[in-house]
Amino acid sequence: MAYTAINPYNGEVIQEFSNTTDNEIHDILNQAENYYQKEKSVSFSKRAELLNQLADEFENHLDDYARLASTNMGKLIGESRTEVEKIVSYARYFAEQGPKFLQQKNYDKLSVGSSAHVEFSGIGIVLAVEPWNFPFTQVMRVFAPNFMLGNPVILKHASIVPQAAQSIADACQEAGLPQGAFANIFATHDQIDKIIDDPRVQGFALTGSERAGKNLAAKAAKNLMKTTLELGGTDIFAVLPDADIDKAAKDAAEARLANAGQVCTAAKRYLVSDEVYDEFLDKVKQAFDSYQFGNPLDEKTTLAPLSSQSAKDNLQEQVEKVVAGGSEILYGDLTKNEGPGFQFSPLILTGMTHDNPMYDEELFGPVAQIYRVSSEEEMVEIANDSRYGLGGAIYTADVAHGNELATKIETGQVAINQVLDEQAEVPFGGVKDSGYGRELSDWGLFEFANVKLVLN
Repeated sequence: MAYTAINPYNGEVIQEFSNTTDNEIHDILNQAENYYQKEKSVSFSKRAELLNQLADEFENHLDDYARLASTNMGKLIGESRTEVEKIVSYARYFAEQGPKFLQQKNYDKLSVGSSAHVEFSGIGIVLAVEPWNFPFTQVMRVFAPNFMLGNPVILKHASIVPQAAQSIADACQEAGLPQGAFANIFATHDQIDKIIDDPRVQGFALTGSERAGKNLAAKAAKNLMKTTLELGGTDIFAVLPDADIDKAAKDAAEARLANAGQVCTAAKRYLVSDEVYDEFLDKVKQAFDSYQFGNPLDEKTTLAPLSSQSAKDNLQEQVEKVVAGGSEILYGDLTKNEGPGFQFSPLILTGMTHDNPMYDEELFGPVAQIYRVSSEEEMVEIANDSRYGLGGAIYTADVAHGNELATKIETGQVAINQVLDEQAEVPFGGVKDSGYGRELSDWGLFEFANVKLVLN
């Protein structure tokens, strides 16, 4: 596996990295285990202090880290700054709230015995396998809560964002975190398998493809290892007859084209009530028109390239299958993707039926599907007719009714009248083939915790 940073805007190689050797991984595992054993005597408040120092490092050099996200995977520089700001908020959230969440919890009224309490601690090394689309936030979602628990984290990042991956390890060192708390490795698939087999590794977190999740989770299960998986989705964007169509169309474009559409919770399927379908489609096309491809480092650019040549080729092949299967392109031109970089023309597709070979596949890029629906029952049926269940959004003037409808949608999260976005304070994750487990909030903190009962 080659770890190489290639600028998605122009296709130029920036830097190549050598794979981590077996001996280096052996030393990293030993350092992580030593850290875990020593950390058992360290207070939550001390960990919080160090986590705030890490937040300071990212905050004080925000533009430097943001630039790496833009040059490694093509994110717009404004989006990259927002991403770095988010990891600062994640670190500060767990530094502030972590010690409170991890306080001993008492149980006084028992059927047998006088009292009991639950105490929280770490479980051991956590291996994090993370994707390229959010090279910083995906990592901090795992690292911050586990650092508060005293669990060391070893990161195997995507091969196309090696500079961003290494910068996180460098940031931990600059912030004064203890050796062994975090390590970045440029590992091969075989090396990852061996790490999963190491009994000192007790947790495994993966955000990525469904195939990778099933494969690595199966390996982890053989070792009875706790896992969390976030594996993508085919999220809906539902527009009811009473919705503010101007806002819905603007948000629909943002929810599909942000990060060049390379977002697991992007609005991939527009489900639009028949009464407002034509108006919505006209306005969402106008919104799509406002997005213009260019250099991600240029503040005026509004549409980023895809992350790699393989991502571009794969999406091109997927859309060709969609069209060959009977769907129609309502907006965009599939042939307008020439250039030295990995740009991809935004598209809106219609006519996606069950017999289409791509009906239930995730299209990871600036490609939306639109459905005209005649009733809410049909809307819910289409929404749930997917093996995925990550997120979704509902637009309606009646928020209470929107909440009622949200309970019928089989996903891990639903937003009402807003673009779905992750926040430190609330849990993130999905159901069905979108994975299991939760990151962020108190729910994410306890995923890799030893919840120990003590009876008195």
